[in-house]
Amino acid sequence: MKIFKQLFNFYINSSIHVGLSCYALVRMTQHMFHIAADEPIANFVFFGTIVGYNFVKYDALARAKKLKMRKELKIIAVFSFFALLLVGFYFFQLQRITQIVAIAFLSITLLYTLPFFPNKKNARNWAGVKIYIVALCWVGVTLALPVLNADVSITLDFYLKCIQRFILIFVLVLIFEIIDLANDDPHLQTVPQQIGVKRTKILGLLLLIPFYFLELLKSNFDANQLIVNLIIVIMISLVLFFANEKRSKYYTSFWVESVPIFWWLMVVAF
Repeated sequence: MKIFKQLFNFYINSSIHVGLSCYALVRMTQHMFHIAADEPIANFVFFGTIVGYNFVKYDALARAKKLKMRKELKIIAVFSFFALLLVGFYFFQLQRITQIVAIAFLSITLLYTLPFFPNKKNARNWAGVKIYIVALCWVGVTLALPVLNADVSITLDFYLKCIQRFILIFVLVLIFEIIDLANDDPHLQTVPQQIGVKRTKILGLLLLIPFYFLELLKSNFDANQLIVNLIIVIMISLVLFFANEKRSKYYTSFWVESVPIFWWLMVVAF
């Protein structure tokens, strides 16, 4: 049992789970735009997410010397290094335009983590903007990159999906912000800090309405997708409703981040 718990913690702490979430959203994009299985972009996003998230999570603590290199963290560091090598391998299999846009999102990640300007905090600590940066990056990486790499025409469907994906990530991040409310710096000005937990939940539930009905505006309307999206809306609503500051870290780091995976698996099943 102890070994299982250690493996599960490594799975979460090394960002494999969040990597799978991004991978699932890439597969969702390929399904929605009828893109043939494109392994390089899917694997690039999977390993890139692992490297990016581990960098964001552990870099600041390491530079502040508040992070002791325990055995697990050393393993994560080695694992991240090999993931970085795979990111490079798959990067050179992408289209040139995809590479350029990927570098742009890498720059945003670095800005989010590193204080580039003298006497200024990194973007992660800019008041009120964290949730928008995270949602924008997820939309770009899981939606724009696969579409660009497949050379799919940019139509109204693409912009509708961008809005829909942005709303999805925004609502999921709201759940993170509710859970982290007790530990977040008040200067971050997260949504729950600004409007309170109750109003944050109401906001999240209201945003799920356009998320669902945007599907009706697609040119290639799919009735099965409506059923799947309804299940996802109900699932997110329940997770959002029961979110509070006393929840375990696994409430977000596993269950909330599992939502995109469940979404993809249901599409495969249907």
